[in-house]
Amino acid sequence: MKYFVLLCDGAADYPIETLNGGTPLSTAKKPTMDALAKKSFAGTVSNVPNGMVPESDTANLAVLSYNPGIYSKGRSPLEAMSLGIDMKPNDTAYRCNVVTIGNPGETEVPYEEKIMVDHGADEITTAEADELIKSLQAEMGDEHKHFYTGVSYRHCLIWNNAPEFRDFMRPHDILGQKITRYLPGEPFLSIQKKSYEILKDHPVNLNRIKRGIRPANSAWFWSPGKKPALPSFKEKWNLDASVISAVDLIKGIAICAGIHSVNVKGATGNINTNFKGKGEAAINEFRNGKEFVYVHVEAPDECGHRAELDNKILSIEKIDTEILKPVYEYLQTCKEDFKIMVLPDHPTPICKRTHTMDPVPFIIYDSRNERNGIVSFNEENAKATGIYLSRGENLMNLLVNGKISG
Repeated sequence: MKYFVLLCDGAADYPIETLNGGTPLSTAKKPTMDALAKKSFAGTVSNVPNGMVPESDTANLAVLSYNPGIYSKGRSPLEAMSLGIDMKPNDTAYRCNVVTIGNPGETEVPYEEKIMVDHGADEITTAEADELIKSLQAEMGDEHKHFYTGVSYRHCLIWNNAPEFRDFMRPHDILGQKITRYLPGEPFLSIQKKSYEILKDHPVNLNRIKRGIRPANSAWFWSPGKKPALPSFKEKWNLDASVISAVDLIKGIAICAGIHSVNVKGATGNINTNFKGKGEAAINEFRNGKEFVYVHVEAPDECGHRAELDNKILSIEKIDTEILKPVYEYLQTCKEDFKIMVLPDHPTPICKRTHTMDPVPFIIYDSRNERNGIVSFNEENAKATGIYLSRGENLMNLLVNGKISG
C-alpha cells in the first residue's frame, strides 16, 4: 500500500462576496481534486487543539499523528533542526523574520510607532536576506547569540541561556497595525531596534527601494522554544516515509521524526514555487521505494497572508494540475493499492490575513474502496457530511487503518 498526503497550507477560507459567497477552494478549477472527492471519504478536522495557537508547526504535527499538546515546542526549534543547527540543552531558538516596518521616508517616526507593513518584506530572496543576516551576526552576534540564515524572510536566532520571555507577537497577525502594543520586552526590544539601525540603510535594502520593492529593515522575534524530540514515524506506523517541502519548519518536523526530507530546486514557499518539481519529486520517492510521501505546499498560506485572492485561487489550481494530477496518474500505473489524503492544515482567510482555528476539509481516497463522496472538494461540502474529527492527530489512524478514533 502506498500513501500520498497533499497538505495545501492555509487553503481553507471564509465565503467571499466577490466570489458570490464562494471560497478560493470552491472557486478554483481543480478537476483532479474534485474527481477524487466524488469517490472519497470526506469530512472536517481540527488540527489545532483548543488553547493552542493555530500555527503550521502545531497543525502539521497533528496531521503526522503527533499530539501537539505533547510535542509542540514552538516552530523555531524545528526550523533550527532543518538548518542543521546542533542545539544544546540550554539553547533557545527564536524565529527571526526580516520584516518591513514603516513606509519609505518615515525616518522621523520612532521605532515603537511604526506600522507592520509586511511580515516577509515582499518575500525577499534568500540571497539578499543572507547578506542582511550576516550583518546582524557581525554587529550583534556573540558567544551566546548567533543569527542563522533560513529561507526568504524566515531566519533563526539561537541564544544560549537566554533571558526568560515568551510573550512575542506573530508579525503576520499585526499587518497594517502600529507595532506599539505588540513589541517584546527587554532585551529583545533593544535588539530589534538595533537591527533597524543596521538594516535600514544596508546596501541590499537601498537597492530594493530603488527597484520599488519593500526593504527588510528590521528583525522581528517570535515563537521561542527548546530542542524538540519526536518518536520515530517509522516505528509508529511501519512506513518508510518522505516529506517534500520548501519550508524549514516542515523539514524540521521530518528530521525530528526520522523522515527523509527532500529538497526541490526552485521550491520557494510562495506562488512562484516549483509546483511541478514537487510532483515529480513525490513520484521519484515512490519509485525509490517510499511507502508514504507527504507533500507540503506553502503557497496558499502566503497568498492568504498577503490578501492576494487571485493568487490564492491560482495556487490551488497549480497544486491540482502540477502535483496531484501527475502523482495520481502515476499511482494508478503502479499495480499497487494506494490511498490519497488532501487537506489544509488550517485556514488562512483573505479577510483575516492570518491563521484561524476553524476546522478544515479533508478527503481520503482509497483505490480499493471507492465510495459516494462529495461533489467537489471545499469547506461547505466537507462540513455537510457531518463527519468531524476534533483531534487532528487521529487522521493518520483514519488514513492507515480506516478508524476515526483510537
